[in-house]
Amino acid sequence: MMKLNYLGRALLLLFLFVSKNALAQSTTGSSTSQTNGVYPDVPFLLITPDARAGAMGEAGVAVLPDGNAMSINPAKLAFLERPYGVSLSYSPWLKNLVPDINLAYLSGFYQLDNRTVIGASLRYFSLGDISLTNDNGGSEGTFNPNELAFDATYSRKFGENFSLGTSARFIRSNLTSAQIGGSQQKAGVAVAVDVSAFFKKPTVLFGKDAILSAGLNLSNIGTKMSYAETQNRRFLPANMKLGGASTFIIDDYNRFTFALDFNKLMVPTDPIRDVNGEIISGKDPYRSVPSGILGSFADAPGGFKEELKEIGISTGIEYTYNQQFAVRAGYFYENPQKGDRRYLTVGGGLKYNVFNLDFSYLIANAQNSPLANTLRFTLAWAIDNVSK
Repeated sequence: MMKLNYLGRALLLLFLFVSKNALAQSTTGSSTSQTNGVYPDVPFLLITPDARAGAMGEAGVAVLPDGNAMSINPAKLAFLERPYGVSLSYSPWLKNLVPDINLAYLSGFYQLDNRTVIGASLRYFSLGDISLTNDNGGSEGTFNPNELAFDATYSRKFGENFSLGTSARFIRSNLTSAQIGGSQQKAGVAVAVDVSAFFKKPTVLFGKDAILSAGLNLSNIGTKMSYAETQNRRFLPANMKLGGASTFIIDDYNRFTFALDFNKLMVPTDPIRDVNGEIISGKDPYRSVPSGILGSFADAPGGFKEELKEIGISTGIEYTYNQQFAVRAGYFYENPQKGDRRYLTVGGGLKYNVFNLDFSYLIANAQNSPLANTLRFTLAWAIDNVSK
């Protein structure tokens, strides 16, 4: 039987990329095991692939749309003013820990009419090549743990200010193909949907023309996943992202956008157990998907005060000149007891003809955060609407 040291590494890295959210949300007492973290499977679905949102502290659910809108709010696609386009995003991930982990995201959209847009995307997360050995230390070759998600998206406007969107998602997580503890492992497979809404309204604020917008995306609502027949099936990282944005049109050339998002994982919080494994505070996390999602707003052992700690905050600012050049910055905050991801982000964008190039850089303490120095790049191509 192969030694699966790579599996532990793979799982560790999967949880690390959402920082300490799956590893550090626990404290241990002398007589009880106080573990009240939130532990979803396939957390790579929580990575924001778009460099524009990545530069704005992960905020973007309500920011005016671009070709990568489906990665953060599918409903925004309906407000795109171009008939079709494609984009490609890439990020070396956790490069301070392992040099060959990366995330790639390919998406495209097509305008059926002036109210309806369809799209598709492929998200691929590679954990690099892992060397395999047998019980005697002999080489068994290499293995590439990887995960992917394929989306099909539909978005439609209702009136001039409001749109709804949905994405259907197929997910495959291939972390190992060997035996662990006598149990044959397999690739985990699941399906999920996103349900989203977007609203924007032109107005006047502080004597300047402005566009107010709001967005909501309920993502990764789907089946549970497991890697073995005898293993308990675990929740997908169902997430609620709610936010608002204000775009101030200073003049024909200059614009400022301010964005604020709130994020809440709709996954059961682990209860506090005694030394015998009996629940002494909180709720049993092994329940149905609807019960888990609805109950995630009121199942923290510490009550409502702890529920508030599970809300992450993203805020960002964007300056654009002549819709050709952009400078962005942002900040992401997570409670120290519920993940402790806290970092600044910066980035920029450049448009040339039908091409857009965006990049972002994550600024964090390299000693405390495996996400420090993360780079993201997005190259987008879209044709102008000739009829206009």
